[in-house]
Amino acid sequence: MKPRGVPVLLEGAKSRPQAILSHYRERIRTFNSRINAFITVLAEGEADRMPHAGGGILGGLPIAHKDIFVTRDVRTTCGSRMLADFVPPYDAAVVERLAHAGCTLLGKTNMDEFAMGSSNETSYFGPVRNPWDLERVPGGSSGGSAAAVAAGLAPVATGTDTGGSIRQPAALCGITGFKPTYGRVSRFGMIAFASSLDQAGILARSAEDVAWTLRAMAGHDPRDSTSVARPVPDYVEALGQGVRGRRIGVLENCFDTGLDPQVGERIRDALRVLERLGATLCDVRLPHLSLSVPAYYVLAPAECSSNLARYDGVRFGYRAPGARDLADLYRRSRSEGFGLEVQRRILTGTYVLSHGYYDAYYLKAQRVRRLIREDFLRAFKTVDILAGPTTPTPAFRLGEKTEDPLTMYLNDIYTIGVNLAGLPALSTPAGLVDGLPVGLQLIGGDFEEALILAAAHAFQGATEWHRLEPPGFEDSES
Repeated sequence: MKPRGVPVLLEGAKSRPQAILSHYRERIRTFNSRINAFITVLAEGEADRMPHAGGGILGGLPIAHKDIFVTRDVRTTCGSRMLADFVPPYDAAVVERLAHAGCTLLGKTNMDEFAMGSSNETSYFGPVRNPWDLERVPGGSSGGSAAAVAAGLAPVATGTDTGGSIRQPAALCGITGFKPTYGRVSRFGMIAFASSLDQAGILARSAEDVAWTLRAMAGHDPRDSTSVARPVPDYVEALGQGVRGRRIGVLENCFDTGLDPQVGERIRDALRVLERLGATLCDVRLPHLSLSVPAYYVLAPAECSSNLARYDGVRFGYRAPGARDLADLYRRSRSEGFGLEVQRRILTGTYVLSHGYYDAYYLKAQRVRRLIREDFLRAFKTVDILAGPTTPTPAFRLGEKTEDPLTMYLNDIYTIGVNLAGLPALSTPAGLVDGLPVGLQLIGGDFEEALILAAAHAFQGATEWHRLEPPGFEDSES
C-alpha cells in the first residue's frame, strides 16, 4: 500500500476497513522501535471500544493522538513520569469529535514532557528519532506525531501548538503541520501547558488530508470558555481556491541573521512557485516580531507554573514514597515527577509572577504580545497571506542543543509570533537540504484556515516535496 491521502483511504475503508487498519498496525510493529514515536499502542480490538468507530465522515480512518489529549480508559502520560500511570475517565473534545466522525485510534504518540521542548528529547519515555536520519531530532513537542506520519505509521495524527510545536516538527520531518486560529478547536481535555497559547491541530502528509480532518475537529464547544462560536466552513470544498490573485507578504524578518542560507534558498524557490501559480509577492517586515522569543519565554512559563501547580503528589499523578511530612511530599513528588526542562520553566514562571517582578516582566511581556498582534493585523490589511521559513535550519543532531536551553529555544523563532497573535498557520514541505526536509510557513488572518489550506494545496499540486518518504521507511504495496 503506497502512501495514500485521506480521501483514498476513506474510499478503501468502505470495502476493507480492517485491511487498512491492519496495514498501519503492522507498520507500527515493524518500525516503532526505530523511532519511538508511540508511547501507547492499542491492541487489536481496543480501538473498537469507541462508540462511533467506523461510521461518520471519516469512517475507517486510522488516527494517532498526541499523548496530551485525554482518552477514556487509555493511558495518557503527557510524556511525563508525573502521569505515567494516569488513565482518564473521559475523552478530550478532539478525541470525541474524531471518534464520532468515524476515526479508529491506533495509539498515543510520544512528546516532549508536558509539551515543553523543541526536539522531543525531554520525554520521560525517551527521545523520538527523525525518520529521515535516526541520529537527528524530529522536532517538538509533537515530534512523536510528526515522526509517525512521516514514517507511515499513521496517515494522520493530532498535535498541539503552543509556540510552534506542530509546525516545527512537521518541517523537520517533511510533512504538513497545521495550527488553527486560537479558539477554532476545543481545548477541553487537552492537558494544559500555557492556556492562552495552546491550540490543537493536525499533522498529515498533505493540506488535503488536513482539510478532511479539520472539518471534523473544528467547532464551538461550550465546555471550553475559549472556544469561539463561529460557523465552520467546508475546508475540503475550499481547497480549490488556489492562490491566483492573492497577495503574499514575504516576512523579511525571517531572512535575517540566523537562517541557514540553503534553507533560505529553498524557501525563495517555494515562493517563486506560488508566484508562478498567480500570487503576487511583496516584502513585509513586522517591527516587533524579533521580540517574540523573549515575550513568549516570560508568558508561557508563567502560565505553565500555574497550570502545573495541581501536580502535588496528593490528588493524582506521581507520589513520592516515604515522605516525612506534607512539605517533603510536595517537594519530592514534584522534583522526582517532573523532568529538568519542566522544572526550569516552572521556576522561571514562578519568578516572573512573584511580587516585585510581575510588572517588570509579565505585564511588560503582555504589552509586547499586543504589539506583535497589532503588527500582524496591520500587515493583513495589505496582504492575504504571510510566508517565510518554518525553522532556521534542518533537523539537528540528538543531544546537540540539550545543554544550551537558549539555543534550543531559538528553534521556534519563526513560529512563536503566530501563537502570541492567536493566528492560523501551516508548514508545508518545501525541499531538502543535505537530504533533510525543510518547511515553508504560511500564516493567515483570524479564522482564515481555508485560505492558507488552499494556498498550501495549490503549492503541493505543483510540487512533489510532500510525497517524499524517508529512506528505509518507504511504504510498499500490500
